[in-house]
Amino acid sequence: MGKVSVLISENEIAAKVAELGAKISKDYDGRELVVIGILKGSFVFLSDLVRQVTVPHVIDFMRLSSYGDSTEHSGVVQILLDISKPIEGRHVLVVEDIVDTGLTMKYLLENLRTRRPSSVKVCSLLQKPARTKVEVPIDYLGFTIPDKFVVGYGLDWEEKYRNLPFVGYMEN
Repeated sequence: MGKVSVLISENEIAAKVAELGAKISKDYDGRELVVIGILKGSFVFLSDLVRQVTVPHVIDFMRLSSYGDSTEHSGVVQILLDISKPIEGRHVLVVEDIVDTGLTMKYLLENLRTRRPSSVKVCSLLQKPARTKVEVPIDYLGFTIPDKFVVGYGLDWEEKYRNLPFVGYMEN
């Protein structure tokens, strides 16, 4: 594995997370929110984000697996860990580390909507438009990034590099 170069600095991330938290708080003013973190990648972003959200909220988690090899997504998704409480009639915010092809998020949003929440919105730290196969709404977006393999701030390569305080890309 090569060197990791900084793509988005720790300070840029902190400023964007504060901005997203303020916008979410304003948009949901007076309404309780169910925040669903998508494991494993979103956990660092989620922990920083929820500390910036001032409206009452509960936190839950889901973990999904996408079938296909490491570079191509087949569109087949399996839920490995589901949320622990019903979301019917509640406002839901899905927190994801990166929206890449959009296939996993499309599946997830369709699945969650069958559970009859009042609303479902998406907050993603990153979006990689070059890899988009299906458009999905990202209501709160941190950064749009080029088509590079990124690590850090929760994102991994073979379960490593999640602990980096910045988002970086791998150099060969």
